[in-house]
Amino acid sequence: MTFDQRIPRREAAPEVSVVICTLNEHEAIGGVLRELDGALAHCQHEVIVVDDSTDDRTAQVVQGYAQTHPWVRLLRRQGGRGLASAAVAGWDAARGRTLALMDGDGQHDPQLIARMLDDTAALGSEVVIASRYLESSASGLGLVRHVGSRITTGISRLLLGLKVADPMSGCFLMTRNWYQQVRPQLTALGFKILIDVLASGARRPQVSQVPTQLRERNGGTSKLDLRVVLELGAQLFEKATRGMVPARMALFFGVGISGLGVHLATLSLATWTGRPFWLAQLVAIWLAMSWNFALNNLLTFRDRRLHGVAALRGLLVFYAACLSGAILSEALGVGAAWIGAPWFVAGIGGALIAGVWNYHLAKRAAWGTEVEVTMAPSITEPAAASATQEH
Repeated sequence: MTFDQRIPRREAAPEVSVVICTLNEHEAIGGVLRELDGALAHCQHEVIVVDDSTDDRTAQVVQGYAQTHPWVRLLRRQGGRGLASAAVAGWDAARGRTLALMDGDGQHDPQLIARMLDDTAALGSEVVIASRYLESSASGLGLVRHVGSRITTGISRLLLGLKVADPMSGCFLMTRNWYQQVRPQLTALGFKILIDVLASGARRPQVSQVPTQLRERNGGTSKLDLRVVLELGAQLFEKATRGMVPARMALFFGVGISGLGVHLATLSLATWTGRPFWLAQLVAIWLAMSWNFALNNLLTFRDRRLHGVAALRGLLVFYAACLSGAILSEALGVGAAWIGAPWFVAGIGGALIAGVWNYHLAKRAAWGTEVEVTMAPSITEPAAASATQEH
């Protein structure tokens, strides 16, 4: 079926819940909300804005709009980092029979949501994607971002077998049933969530695609940086290993490898300058552990990033975790060698097990704080939440 132009009566659950994730996009979000309401005037819907902004301006715009449009809700996160986790927080709070995602900077045409709803109803699709590459190789991105997007698309097809034109799309829709199937396996890391949604099920979903190109951004800035690229690589690794190596653990091990480079460089420099080996080794270990903590705090656990006194406490806990891991590695390596394992097997096996130990201990002890999510009180009153939409 397709949707007619009549405004339906209020149902127990809206036809669609649209999640919009914002980060300092006060200039654009008001226009996006108005456009979206116009595009979905023919069906029952709700809009959930998940705001990670560093100031109150975006929230103020959303709250002001919601005073006369009670189907709009605001979730503010304290310490939240990354579009993927923001999208999951919004979907978890949603009531719709279908769940959608779009950007809050004006680059996505809100009419896409209505078109994707039609595809869900007419084709029985479980996931509908607004693809930048379906009818054209152009995307609306700058050259560097376009090339990066195309490379990542190719890698995702190769590693995960995703037969879609644009697995990097930030605008898509899925049925609630599909979301419930994949929710326990979602990585929710970084700024790319569609790959997570497509590759986390026991099977691949029924997918349809609609063509689009990005519009000019009306506010905010690009979220793409080196951390986003690394997080995406870790996410692909998790999905390729079917969850055996979680994305966060892959990042943790990658940081550990870089720490090994710091260790060797420090050791080489110290011995070259004539320092005794015991002192060079001590300084190298300390610098490598400090480097690993700083990089993990910036990258691996950036949604739980520690600051000030909490960072100092986390650093001390991290030192303790690494020390216990070193003792464990030594014990396992010696034990494996004692029972006849080749030296390289004993050494690598001990290091890997100790690395897993360090990851879980550091994750729980140093970065155990979860992201806090709060609902804006003025928008979550029972009367507002149950009001009938009037366009």
